[in-house]
Amino acid sequence: MKKVVYVLFLFVSVSFAQDLKWDSSALINAEFIIDAVHTKDGVNYELSATGEAGPYGRVYLSYVFTNHNDSMESGEFTGFIWTQMEEEIIKGTTQGVYRKQGKVFKMYALDNLTNEKTYIVSGIADFVNKTLKFKASEVKE
Repeated sequence: MKKVVYVLFLFVSVSFAQDLKWDSSALINAEFIIDAVHTKDGVNYELSATGEAGPYGRVYLSYVFTNHNDSMESGEFTGFIWTQMEEEIIKGTTQGVYRKQGKVFKMYALDNLTNEKTYIVSGIADFVNKTLKFKASEVKE
């Protein structure tokens, strides 16, 4: 009986799963310089960075890195995105996870912008060289 319930659960789960659709034709490459990193409590770290992000031009980022699982190798972050293109100001929020890989940290996030666009993002944070490099693609529905 347990096997039947498990198979039924698996079938229903797979049936309702949705795939994220990447728009590879509109892939955005973004490169940032880390301006500052600091902590107020010795546990959570805050980062600010500026850089260029494709059609968005100069972009300002701020992140708060937390570590709710007490790991030195991985954790989560939230952040804020801001840019101005001529007269239009675009803001956004970002949430994701990071994992240490050698001397760098891999980052994966979803960004939600005020221009009604959502991006899936992957990148590398290199604290030694003070750089953030991302690839982002708009999520298509």
